[in-house]
Amino acid sequence: MAQTYIPVGTARTGLTPQYWDDNFFKDYVRSSRFRRYMGTDEASIIQVREDLTKKRGDTIAFALVNELTGAGVTGSSTLKGNEEAMRSRSLNLTVDVLRHAVVVDDWDVQKSVIDLRNAAKAQLREWAQKTLRDDIIRALGQVNGVNFASTSAAQRNTWTAANSDRLLFGLTTTNYTSIYATAIQSLTAAEQLTPLVLSLMKRMAQAASPKVRPVYVKEMDQEWYVCFVGPRAWRDLTEDSPTTNVLTLANRDARVRGVDNPLFTGDSLVWDGMILREIPEIGPETLVSGSAGAAIEPVYLCGAQAIGLAWAQRTKSTTDIDDYEFLHGVGVQEIRTVQKLRFGTDPVTETTTLRDHGMVTAFVAAAAD
Repeated sequence: MAQTYIPVGTARTGLTPQYWDDNFFKDYVRSSRFRRYMGTDEASIIQVREDLTKKRGDTIAFALVNELTGAGVTGSSTLKGNEEAMRSRSLNLTVDVLRHAVVVDDWDVQKSVIDLRNAAKAQLREWAQKTLRDDIIRALGQVNGVNFASTSAAQRNTWTAANSDRLLFGLTTTNYTSIYATAIQSLTAAEQLTPLVLSLMKRMAQAASPKVRPVYVKEMDQEWYVCFVGPRAWRDLTEDSPTTNVLTLANRDARVRGVDNPLFTGDSLVWDGMILREIPEIGPETLVSGSAGAAIEPVYLCGAQAIGLAWAQRTKSTTDIDDYEFLHGVGVQEIRTVQKLRFGTDPVTETTTLRDHGMVTAFVAAAAD
């Protein structure tokens, strides 16, 4: 059988480093469990922006859009002077470098740079996929741009006070108080996630000012919210009991109706205009526990523009040779950021009294197994 020899430093046809980089980026983003919720317009749950002219430390702006509330005019009424001002805000997200690398020792010098990249591709792709997933989960729980685990009590209190119409503690809105720890510590072990709690979250999203906008699914001519639920709360929601049997029954028809839409693929359920998705990596609250030490887990109801994902540089791969050509490394780097989108109530600076733009967050009891 004839053999094909590849000269040193020459890639196979079509396999240039740029081609490899492009495919690596597309592969790992497509494999994200959050991919179906991403889009480039203001109607997406995770809005994606790309500005490849930006550098580390630069900002990428997101325009936060609210629904029009005016009645308009009818008949021969004059429209001039009766226009409605656009109720929108902007938020600048700062991008930063993210990179990682692996080392392959005693690399055969007859291999090409593409072979070296491919040797590390599976591991680096898995790392990139998990990192993006974890960054999105951390963004869901952020407090005014700070990851929840890094926040102070004062920061959590400021966030709680500003988001009174977007936070639910337990089974009822009467549990709310502007002191975060006080609200959490009032929750008992019985205040678990139920379909009734989900419906209350939906009503809060609809009543919030401004409203948390649902996502319109064209194929079904219907608007939906998406709820991301941790494993313990999911267990309580779907256990076989009279309360949750109604959830099971509600999904028999919904599965057929939503089969062709990517929002409904996977192991998602539906309830009362909400798509429910279990995210195993959403963990319990660790900073404060509920009454009598009850474990608490967050639940995130998301509408349009809940999360902003900005790339200033897509995946760029590099190679390195060290130790007299014994150690050969390949690395990948991006410039990006992932944050919860928020707006300030001050129309001038837009930086005071920050509120979550596209989310309602609930905290429910979720005991360990």
